[in-house]
Amino acid sequence: MSGEDTRKTAEGLTYLSGFGNEHSTEAVPGALPHGRNSPQRAPLGLYAEQLSGTAFTEPRAQNRRSWLYRIRPSAAHPAFVRTDNGALRTAPFTETTPDPNRLRWDPLPEPPAGTDFLAGLWTLGGNGDAAQRGGMAVHLYHATASMTDRVFSDADGELLIVPERGGLLLRTELGLLAARPGEVALVPRGVRFRVELLDGAARGYVCENYGQPFQLPERGPIGANGLANARDFRAPVAAYEETEGPVEVVNKFCGNLWTATYDHSPLDVVAWHGNLTPYVYDLHTFNVIGSISYDHPDPSIFTVLTSPSDTPGLAGADFVVFAPRWLVGENTFRPPYFHRNVMSEYMGLIEGAYDAKTAGKGGFVPGGGSLHNMMSAHGPDRDTFEKASAAELRPQRIDDGLAFMFETRWPVVATAQAAGADHLQPRYDDVWQGLERHFRQA
Repeated sequence: MSGEDTRKTAEGLTYLSGFGNEHSTEAVPGALPHGRNSPQRAPLGLYAEQLSGTAFTEPRAQNRRSWLYRIRPSAAHPAFVRTDNGALRTAPFTETTPDPNRLRWDPLPEPPAGTDFLAGLWTLGGNGDAAQRGGMAVHLYHATASMTDRVFSDADGELLIVPERGGLLLRTELGLLAARPGEVALVPRGVRFRVELLDGAARGYVCENYGQPFQLPERGPIGANGLANARDFRAPVAAYEETEGPVEVVNKFCGNLWTATYDHSPLDVVAWHGNLTPYVYDLHTFNVIGSISYDHPDPSIFTVLTSPSDTPGLAGADFVVFAPRWLVGENTFRPPYFHRNVMSEYMGLIEGAYDAKTAGKGGFVPGGGSLHNMMSAHGPDRDTFEKASAAELRPQRIDDGLAFMFETRWPVVATAQAAGADHLQPRYDDVWQGLERHFRQA
């Protein structure tokens, strides 16, 4: 499909609405059975298949599964064989020593022509153990070509894709999603998909979540509304490929890539129903909650999605967005405060500038990222601190940037390629130099 055709397809997409909803959709009328999930003969000669994203016996509120009605069952495929992992790495991360220093990277260098999404994945680091279903990884991607005649799935975890430059069309087993900069796409563990480019090139970030599936955070005293609203998450309607011919299927399993050549496309689901589905979400719809009196709220107030751990409130992975908002705090230092945290934070920038970091060459720029591991001291750089300390505290609109964090309970261990990258900024600590001593005894 040409780039123009891909863009037209993306522009014409319709969606189902709601995170965690029980959806039903069919690309051909009559494809969904009624009254049972697995009749003796599924409608239209299709095969019934359940895709489970959680164990059968997990609590109803957390249980994720969908029933798929497809042209061929997923079991109809040849053996997989190992293939090269490229720049993709998986936990446990043991090739470097965990580093307590604050680190910051410029954007990835431009990839060679013909690099697709899968070939363009580059792992920065992570934690946990994919085989034990705990922890997460931070990847970046850069691509100059659409995936053609090949499909990818990740048995190790779900993928939260954050485009920074260039839009993506995701053709998944359950239907099509378009994700542009300012939006995110969530692909569940094991769901097969292909990525096509809406523009000439694409670049962005990926959180690979090995742990419990992402869910909406509890709101607590906030009440019934606010933060990311379930209705703003869009799920695909059923769409299928009836392709006969060789298709490469690449499967990520326990840290390695495996490949098999199918004689048909596995994106052949004609109908489905359930609550395990990919999503796309527009970060600009996030309903920001903040202070209207004094003090800068803790960044947890900006959580979009969370992957819970065995300790309440201590996430295996959080996805946090710093969306456009008003700052009105009185007698308050308005940028994020200086702090040390038991959580580890990887921050990226989608557009504009972040209100606690200086932009421009050698600074924090779209496509770049910073890593502040647990208990590493960080906060506004010197220039930001000096300006904010002297600013007139009129109501201030923050609308020239869109930043996010992948936050996690464990240290993020950088890969060897990230620790030795040419685009790792060598003097990141300098942004806090020159913070003067102002102490005076009363």
